Amino acid sequence: MGKTISEKILSRASGKDAVAGDIVLAEVNFAMAHDGTAPLAIRSFREMNGKKVWDPNKIALVIDHVAPSASEGTSILHREMRRFAEEQGLKNFYDVGSGVCHQLMVERHVKPGYLVVGADSHTCTYGGVGAFATGIGSTEMAAVFMSGKLWFKVPETYKFNLEGKPPPYVSSKDLILYLVGQMKADGANYRAVEFAGEATKALSIDGRFTLCNMAVEMGGKAGLVEPDEKTTAYYRYLGITDLEPVKNDADAEFEEAFFHDTSKMEPMISCPPTVDNVKTVREVEGVEIDQVFLGSCTNGRYEDLELAARLLKGKKIHKKVRMIVVPASKMILMKAIREGLMEIFLESGCVVCNPGCGPCVGTHQGIPAPGEVVISTSNRNFVGRMGCDKADIYLCSPLTAAASAVKGKITDPRNGGI
Repeated sequence: MGKTISEKILSRASGKDAVAGDIVLAEVNFAMAHDGTAPLAIRSFREMNGKKVWDPNKIALVIDHVAPSASEGTSILHREMRRFAEEQGLKNFYDVGSGVCHQLMVERHVKPGYLVVGADSHTCTYGGVGAFATGIGSTEMAAVFMSGKLWFKVPETYKFNLEGKPPPYVSSKDLILYLVGQMKADGANYRAVEFAGEATKALSIDGRFTLCNMAVEMGGKAGLVEPDEKTTAYYRYLGITDLEPVKNDADAEFEEAFFHDTSKMEPMISCPPTVDNVKTVREVEGVEIDQVFLGSCTNGRYEDLELAARLLKGKKIHKKVRMIVVPASKMILMKAIREGLMEIFLESGCVVCNPGCGPCVGTHQGIPAPGEVVISTSNRNFVGRMGCDKADIYLCSPLTAAASAVKGKITDPRNGGI
């Protein structure tokens, strides 16, 4: 019987001929923690009598969730991370302003076929280049810091075949919101969620990251896209050529396969208070908004900024709306500056902040007031997500966000005009 990508990666990492359902002890290729999770991992590491990490070249610590610090307490946590990185000789410490951990990982550390763990649930993003990547807890991360190994149950795989050509104004964010709405928040619990079909192949690598980023929003253990020539080209752009991509065997068995015709889809939106409360934008068009957030590990990449900027060029943000733009990394910010996108954002009335997680986690840079309505390109909208439990958060694509910012109300981008 053939194997899936997940089975192959976990077999290679464990040295065992593993199939779905097996329990394996696997060696990870890379590990990551950020300022929301690393301090606890560091303390757990010390409580386990950890002296030296297993490999200082294969661990990244990133200050991105509250960066720069917004309080003395957070500054103490950041200092703890800096001291640990120095003490352990970590080669990959990313301080304030570097960017969102997941974007930095796919720009610098993750390769196709890798097994990667991160102390953050959206680690599944890296499946966009064919890595098996998953989120773990801080105490598990402490064990990885010590040993470089972790137990895994090899997951079954759900395969989503996205066929057809999406209509104009329908992006990868609309596709994944549609799927989350169909599957609901627990519909793929502990499955590897693999995206395939001609619509997936047509997506850019940025678009594939967006799909895989939200695999966890349907309960997925990992999100995956089979590596192809676009994957190779992405790494060529990054100056990396030593790749060992892993693909499905022709006779690989999937627990279930789903087929969707993307040519019939339209812009989608996740309505408060749950990520799987998904409707078409058309159904909620006209809801007045107070704030727009363009950024996050879901949609803070260059392609996302470019889409929004094309719509905003020559226009002004509605006078009752504030729009916050946060690039996902320094590399993206610098490219956006070179290509003139930042000038467009600023001239249209946006506020541009430094690379990082920004308003997504609700700790700084745009906490809404009670009763306010936010439309965001991020990935979660549960009560209190952005720091106010009485604000309503809608999740959408960069195009829908930009169109809504101009009109001052939720707007189908097909009516926003590019």
